[in-house]
Amino acid sequence: MLQSGLVGFLLTLGVLCWLFCLRRRRQACIQARAERLFAARHGCLPPSPWGAKYPLGLDYLFKAFKKSRQQQVLHFFLDVVAESGTIFEQKLLGSRAIGTIDPANIEAIPSTNFQDYSLGLRAPTFYPLLGSGIFTQDGTSWRHSRQLLRPQFLANRSRNFEQIKKMHSLAAEDWGQVAGHESEFAKAFNVAQEYLADRGRLGSFYWILSNQRFREACRTCHRFIDEAVKKALEVSEKRRPALGGMTPASSEGDDEKSDYVFIEALVHETRDPKVIRDQCLNVLLAGRDTTGCCLQWTFRLLAREQKALAKLRQEIRHVVDLGANAPQPGRDDLKRMVYMNLVINEVLRLYPSVPVNTREATRLTTLPVGGGPDGTSPIVVRLGEGVGYCVYAMHRRKDIYDEDADDFRLERWEGDALKDVGWGYLPFNAGPRLCLGQEFALLEAAYTVARVVQVFPYIELPPGQLPDVIGKEKQTLTLVVSSAEDCWVSLRS
Repeated sequence: MLQSGLVGFLLTLGVLCWLFCLRRRRQACIQARAERLFAARHGCLPPSPWGAKYPLGLDYLFKAFKKSRQQQVLHFFLDVVAESGTIFEQKLLGSRAIGTIDPANIEAIPSTNFQDYSLGLRAPTFYPLLGSGIFTQDGTSWRHSRQLLRPQFLANRSRNFEQIKKMHSLAAEDWGQVAGHESEFAKAFNVAQEYLADRGRLGSFYWILSNQRFREACRTCHRFIDEAVKKALEVSEKRRPALGGMTPASSEGDDEKSDYVFIEALVHETRDPKVIRDQCLNVLLAGRDTTGCCLQWTFRLLAREQKALAKLRQEIRHVVDLGANAPQPGRDDLKRMVYMNLVINEVLRLYPSVPVNTREATRLTTLPVGGGPDGTSPIVVRLGEGVGYCVYAMHRRKDIYDEDADDFRLERWEGDALKDVGWGYLPFNAGPRLCLGQEFALLEAAYTVARVVQVFPYIELPPGQLPDVIGKEKQTLTLVVSSAEDCWVSLRS
């Protein structure tokens, strides 16, 4: 009797499994038919496959990690584009995705079809370091975080610029300390970001990369921020009776009379230290590394391109004069520096702050080009599929920036040659996720470059150092791209 009961149970289980598989197969057939009808209705055709030769794209995955160790991973992306074209279908570890560096497609992803995409796996991939904040959130949470952060840039423009002008690091007595001591937090933050970049390349297998070194780096970063959060909560607790229920200024207008401090707004909204820490880390990532990398590449390039540096110095002399005692440039002065704008444009073209980005389709959608033999037809992007776009590679397209697209040539921005470049130039993202700190970052970079050029008549390569070939130098790609060889220049009066 026991045996017959077991047989009956196994038969029932077998029938249920068969019915489950049959149902899944039927759903897959219905979905495939719906996708075919959708593709036909929108005139979609398949894109070209990428150039990977091994099953599951393992050869490209191995190359990516090898090039990452050699600190040349962005050069690998250029090789993929050269082999596969500007739009291609990639199948990596069993998942289908689309790779593109076409301006029309890049316009659709963050802007025209913004509602069709999410950040996908970014949230769980980056969670160990960044938690939940503006850089990892979608939907309502992201919109709320953006509303909290927006007044920091809109209401504090004069105050922010005054903070930029307090460049204590230019004081000679501080240089030894700044150059000789890299903070524990800064090193841990860099290590953690390197792991996040590698986790991102593993797609849905991101969880595999979570070793002791990564976890310790995240803990070090959290301890550092937690101290600041603790102080902010203590100050808020002391001020609460005096404020009488008043809230921090949150006007989105250009109200120069009131200051808006992001962490104070967070403390007013929540007393949860982790929520505050996550938001602060997200903002720190977006502000600290992007501007720092821009300045690093700017001085590396100017030290190698003395003619460009001489023209920039002449412009600064004309606008505000040169010398350590010369007037510090104001916001209006910086706006008058046309050649400075060309310098920063070209630096951000060659080394965009966020060189690689990805999205995941939240519903069946299309990209405008890339399908068919000539690549001009739309292509289908299915629910859950990823779309990756490499701004670094797009900014080097010779059909957009001429045959010398790999060179540092400021004159390409003069006149009307690039007046219609549109989405072919994307240093700060665009659409609803346009960088809130764009104006502040450009102001900070321009002011810093202007002051260093004012103070030091000679900015050169150190003796014996030969200039690198642009794009061939060793690079560190985390969420941003920086020089793996740092920025060594000789400054002298």
